[in-house]
Amino acid sequence: MKTVLLCGGFGTRIRDVADDIPKPLIKVGEMPILWHLMGYYADFGFSEFVLCLGYKSETVVDFFRKQNGELTQLPTKPELSNIHEFKGLINRNNCVVKLVDTGLEAMTGARLRKIQQLIGDETFMLSYGDGLSDVDLGKLVKHHQDNKKFLTVTGVRPPSRFGELQVDDTNNVTGFNEKPQASGGRISGGFFVCEPNVFDYLEPREDLVFEKEPIQKIVHESQMTMYPHDEFWQCMDTYRDWELLNQMFKSGKAPWVRS
Repeated sequence: MKTVLLCGGFGTRIRDVADDIPKPLIKVGEMPILWHLMGYYADFGFSEFVLCLGYKSETVVDFFRKQNGELTQLPTKPELSNIHEFKGLINRNNCVVKLVDTGLEAMTGARLRKIQQLIGDETFMLSYGDGLSDVDLGKLVKHHQDNKKFLTVTGVRPPSRFGELQVDDTNNVTGFNEKPQASGGRISGGFFVCEPNVFDYLEPREDLVFEKEPIQKIVHESQMTMYPHDEFWQCMDTYRDWELLNQMFKSGKAPWVRS
């Protein structure tokens, strides 16, 4: 099963960390967040990737050129004039990665539609190149297969914006959690599983946002299910998010790192 990662955004909200590279290349520890994410998928056996690139796509290609593996340029396809393929190790796993320039201004739905020809009629995974989790991908896929819907989304509880105090009966502080998972409603955490039917909802428009009209239509037709995940999930939208992920990694307590 292939994994599609959306990596084309500008990352305007985190430019105080690095404004000259795409957000998926911003480092957590010594490697980009994208590398951590791909390693997580690969550890579950999902080792074929399609990266939908946009902003400074050439810097992502250059990154893979420097890794332990082989990078080749592939023949052009309709709407896809710049495709590279990387074959090499990611987290000790043999992986095949197609790096696809899907356009500078294309929105998520447009990027996804353009790589349909690289997916074909297969079920595939889909997520964002700037978020990490410890979701059990095997259980996620089983949930998708059992529910027989076109689209499964991982429903997460977003991290709280505020620190959480833990106190005893006499108000002595017994613990402090800087960014706990909120106990309220769920949001989309990415980590989708998609049937190829999803492509039927993608109009040929550069401004098509996958999370708007396409998903709304899929929901209206009762073809979407949620896999609930209550443990770790963290996107990297702000400097504080980046700082938190790096603190977790450097402490040796990164939930997305599998031994």
